[in-house]
Amino acid sequence: MKQIWAGIVRDKFLYLLALPGLLYFLIFRYIPMWGILISFQDYSPFQGMLGSPWVGLEHFRRFFSNPDFLLLFRNTLAINTLSLVFFFPLPIVLALMLNEVRNAAYKKIVQSIVYLPHFLSWVIIVGITFLLFSTGDGAINQMLVAFGFEKVDFLTNKNYFWAMLTAQSIWKDAGWGTILFLAAMASIDPQLHEAAKIDGAGRFRQIWHVTLPGIRSVIIILLILRIGHMMDVGFEQVFLMMNGAVSEVADVFDTYVYRLGIKQGQFSYSTAVGLFKSVVGLILVIGANKLAKKFGEDGVY
Repeated sequence: MKQIWAGIVRDKFLYLLALPGLLYFLIFRYIPMWGILISFQDYSPFQGMLGSPWVGLEHFRRFFSNPDFLLLFRNTLAINTLSLVFFFPLPIVLALMLNEVRNAAYKKIVQSIVYLPHFLSWVIIVGITFLLFSTGDGAINQMLVAFGFEKVDFLTNKNYFWAMLTAQSIWKDAGWGTILFLAAMASIDPQLHEAAKIDGAGRFRQIWHVTLPGIRSVIIILLILRIGHMMDVGFEQVFLMMNGAVSEVADVFDTYVYRLGIKQGQFSYSTAVGLFKSVVGLILVIGANKLAKKFGEDGVY
């Protein structure tokens, strides 16, 4: 205990710097975890957690036996799988391209342009989507009509819904996702690239044999963390894009929790659904981390 306290005193300014982040996780992440207890209760706001009766696993049995469970699981998994396959690699590719730009001014301009959509809210992103793809006055459909094609119901056709969500995520956050990869590339020893040049390696060979191995650990860590969010889609985006025509492919765990927990007041049941998501995410992180270690990577822990 004395050694721990001595280390805190020695590095007091570092701990002070980390204090806001620690307080954030303590107040908004760890203390609210006590709330998961209501998933095992028939919770009533008037009786509180101490007065509400315990029902054990009743809400979980109800959830797993619900016909909507498989639909919610399919939609959530499909949307996240598309994001993992198409969205996750793009920041890496974009970072590699930006890293090869030698004109500093041009590089900064491009970075600013690709970062900008990240700071737009989902309300604005979805509004832009409606302006572009609506059947009536959408710019895309107006162009199709001008070239002699028929209008396409992008927003009310369930066959396009998952693709549109993925495209929105790519446009909004692909540029922002390059920050960590560019930082990792900046830490690569320049002598490695010089040695590769002497050996006759071109740009692509240097990327494949020097740059990518240099950022491999960062890619693995971010991939593990991304896999841990396979049950989280992002409520705002799906909720704003959702309509009656696409509800069959749009209803996910997050919208289901909102509908039953907030609108219908089924607090215990919706908490059980949220706990299920968290447990699955934890299992996926642990499994992905073990798999990474088997292949010789450091993993998250």
